[in-house]
Amino acid sequence: MTFARFTSALALAAGLAISTQTASAEELSVATFVPPQHHSNTVMFKWFGEELEKRSGGDLTMKLYPAGQLGAGPVQQYKRAVEGVADITFGVSAYTPALFPKTMLMIPPGKAETSHEATERLLAVFDEHLADEYEDVKVIALTTAAGIGIAATRDVSTMDGLQGAKVVPYAALTTPIIEAMGGVPVQMPVTEMYTGLSTGTVDGAYSTYNNMTPPWNFWDVASHFVTNVPVQHAVIFVVMNRERYEGLSDEHRSIIDELAGEAASFKLAEGFDGADEKSLSMMRDTTGKNYELVEVSAEERAKMDAAVTKGLKMIFADYADRGIDNAEAIYNAINR
Repeated sequence: MTFARFTSALALAAGLAISTQTASAEELSVATFVPPQHHSNTVMFKWFGEELEKRSGGDLTMKLYPAGQLGAGPVQQYKRAVEGVADITFGVSAYTPALFPKTMLMIPPGKAETSHEATERLLAVFDEHLADEYEDVKVIALTTAAGIGIAATRDVSTMDGLQGAKVVPYAALTTPIIEAMGGVPVQMPVTEMYTGLSTGTVDGAYSTYNNMTPPWNFWDVASHFVTNVPVQHAVIFVVMNRERYEGLSDEHRSIIDELAGEAASFKLAEGFDGADEKSLSMMRDTTGKNYELVEVSAEERAKMDAAVTKGLKMIFADYADRGIDNAEAIYNAINR
């Protein structure tokens, strides 16, 4: 079972320490940097909170603190969980890449096209390849936001169109891929991309359909949304302070264990994929927005895929220089 080895080790350690502890009323704080209406809140965390309350008979609940109420910005989300600023946090691994070098190998284009597909691949390799990157926390969920397109202020659906285009990738890791495609990588958090596109600081940004519509509204500043590009994946995590988890009663830890892993990860993926489906429908039905949906041709996609292969070689070489010699093997395991 996914997370089995890692979860069992934590549960055993906690069980040995507090095996006689009985349940008492507990409220878990959940910190996220996204606004209340974000689909991670309305789908995954809504489900998570309801399940906690139902399974515990109301003795275990959660309180959501959206929009950075427990700390502004996305960069420190993992640290906030480790330090107990919040019991549970929602974050993006690419904002702290040094903490997750192996997890980051999910970001470059591979075989996954959707959040659900990426989640299956992440969970399949977690125990063998990724678990040691999360030893300081209890992992609740892992999925991705699938960057299935590029929101741009010019047509970047061809290799010629990409030449010299300033493009925001999903992570600095994929800089060699953007460069191999002819673009100029510009690092920028998603919270700044609207302004970047509006002011011309960037010409394009890897995006989901959901980025085009509210609450992100890239469709107000992008003239194109280009699909059938090599998909990049922003890895999303939901993690819990380890001491807080171990300090819960046996009953409450058992509930967390039942929800964590596959259940929570696929629920999180459901939110991301569902939001994309709704946004694509909205994009097709909404008038008065001055942008064009453009699909990369098969011929141009083949050229882009060749550039990805070239960029990956540089990425693996960089990993080797940093002492991680099995990066290509991990990437291949994810994409087998």
